[in-house]
Parts: sequence; C-alpha cells; structure tokens
Amino acid sequence: MNKKWLLALLMTLVVAVLAACGASDKKDTTSGSEGPTDTNTEDKKVLVMGTSADYAPFEYVETATSDEIIGFDIDLAKTIGEKLGYEIKVENMDFNSLITALQAKKFDIVLSGMTPTPEREEVVDFSIPYYETEQYLIFDKEKDYKELADVKGGLVGAQVSSIQEDLAKEFAEEHGFKVESRNLIPELVQELKTGRFDAAVIENIVAENYLANNDDLAAFPIEVEEPDFKAAVFQEGSPLKAEFDKVIEELVADGTIDELKAKWFVVE
Repeated sequence: MNKKWLLALLMTLVVAVLAACGASDKKDTTSGSEGPTDTNTEDKKVLVMGTSADYAPFEYVETATSDEIIGFDIDLAKTIGEKLGYEIKVENMDFNSLITALQAKKFDIVLSGMTPTPEREEVVDFSIPYYETEQYLIFDKEKDYKELADVKGGLVGAQVSSIQEDLAKEFAEEHGFKVESRNLIPELVQELKTGRFDAAVIENIVAENYLANNDDLAAFPIEVEEPDFKAAVFQEGSPLKAEFDKVIEELVADGTIDELKAKWFVVE
C-alpha cells in the first residue's frame, strides 16, 4: 500500500508541474510586448503637423462651409504622407509659437508657409524649397504709395515672427516709418481697413487674394536681395528631412507641385 500511495503521489506531482509549465508558456506568448497579440504593423504611422491656419491660400479655414483646415500646404503634406506611408494629423497654432512647439516635440513637422532664416536654421532643420515667393507692401488705395519712401512717418504692420516682420524692420529706419506686429494676417488687414496701419508687408499670393476681395486696397512688390522660399520644418537631426526632401524632388519633377499651385493659387 505504501508503494502504491507513493507512486500515486509522484504521478500527481508530475501532472501538476506539467500543467503549471503549460500555463506559464501560454501566458508568455500572449502578454509580452513581443507576443503575437501585438499586430498593428498594417496601420499607418501618424505624423502630427503644426500650422497657423490664418494664411490663405496656404493654410486656412473656410468658416462658411466647415471648420476643416485646408490649403496648399495641407494638400502638399498629405500627398507626401501618402507616398511615405504616413497619416498627417494637422493641428493649429499661432505662427510665432510653431518652432518652439516643434522643438518641444508637440509636432513632428511644420508646414505653414515658413521661410528658412539664419536664426531659424540654428534651432530647426528645413526641407529643400517647394515654393518661391515675393513680398508686397499693401495699403489703402487712396494713399497711392509708389515706393517704401512714400510711407515715411507712417505705421507699417507685419505678422509676428515672420520674415515680413524682419523685412519691415529692416526698411523702417532707412525709410522713416514705424513697425507694429500682429499674430494673424486677418488682423493686419483689419488694421489697414480701420486706418490704424498705413501699410502692411504681406506675401504676394496672400496679398493678392485680399486685393481681389477688397477694392479699397492696393499693393506693390518689395525688392529684396535674396529670393524667399517656403520649406517644411523638422526637429534638428530628424530623419524625416531626408524622406521629405526625396519626395518633394519627385513632386516638383512630375508636376504635382504645379498642379497644387494651379488648384490653390487662384485669385478670385
């Protein structure tokens, strides 16, 4: 009886050990970070893109129809994203805060009609250019300005932290006018129309759309030494720069950039 009892006890222990091992193996294959339940490989990666949606036709909201941010930069970013396998999530922020937010990693990229400057290039990386631009001085038509010297003694507006603000300040001392800045382009236009500003420095295609819709405004181009262009913006050392550069080159070569210009840069 003792031998039978001992054999039965041993068999029970063996079964218990095997059962425990089986349970442990099953747990390891389902709960770990490398287990077979982690299978999201087919999902698109998401890139968060920062922009300032007050800069039609590059990025803006057509409030009469929806609250969606649309424009040239938005379509360009989504086109690049599709080619690289990224979903683009767009977030709106004041222009002067975009680079700080990018450095803080709140965004992966910024497309917001931004032009590289030496100061910006010290803290972020830029893609190759995707659009070259001009700058306009825009003003009340009755003032009949012909050149910057005509604004002497006046007040000129520009957007905060923009190259237009830098340009206005550069010419202010030479031509004897003062400069004030506002966060948003519509604020500049409103200040023009109320007479608070005598003029404002605004990019050509943006200015032309305001001119087309405001018969009381006029403008002329400002001559600059170096051409201005727009580029996507990345955190320093981001591998996204090389990816975006390659696709931008392809989109320029195959005519896609020109198609986007034809779609969005229409003065109505």
